[in-house]
Amino acid sequence: MVKTYEPYNDEQTLLLRLKSGDYQAFTQLYQRYSLRLLGRIIRLVKSEETAEEILQTLFLKVWERRDQIDADKSLKPFLFTIAQNLVYDHFRRMALDERFRNEFIKQYAEDYQHIEEELTFKQTQENVMNAIKALPPQCQKVFILFKIEGKSYAEICETLNISKSTVNNHLTKANSLLKSNLPLYQYRLLTTFVLLWCQL
Repeated sequence: MVKTYEPYNDEQTLLLRLKSGDYQAFTQLYQRYSLRLLGRIIRLVKSEETAEEILQTLFLKVWERRDQIDADKSLKPFLFTIAQNLVYDHFRRMALDERFRNEFIKQYAEDYQHIEEELTFKQTQENVMNAIKALPPQCQKVFILFKIEGKSYAEICETLNISKSTVNNHLTKANSLLKSNLPLYQYRLLTTFVLLWCQL
């Protein structure tokens, strides 16, 4: 009698093993899907290094959320949904990048023609960006996580390992410094800039 073996390509079996914490099954699934995912992510973010970082984060999330996987369904939609969310998060974090600043200026300069003639919209926008970058490192992190990435107090506490009162203190300090370092009308535009960054 010919001895039979569990087929390697039995995804349902691999998923069941993964859900039970089998790291070998996880590795096999990684080998099966990683190259296809990497190619797709590279096309979106235009950077192989960034794409590889996103891919590693993606599979870390798969391992951490393995109990949420439905073994009766293909893993592919689950993977591509996480990849899409991570790419979206990447572009939100890049809101301070020069490429986004140029696009921001191009799309919204017309809305601010009332600003004093000696200050162009670009100068105003750069002043706001530079004021944010000049915040103390931890203060800047909290401000960006809360105002630009839209994280809750609880999420910031978990990410930075700080208390809610510390989060509040950093945000209060950030607003105070920004108000001190920006002309009044630029400080008043800060909320508008943040709202527009969040849409990028």
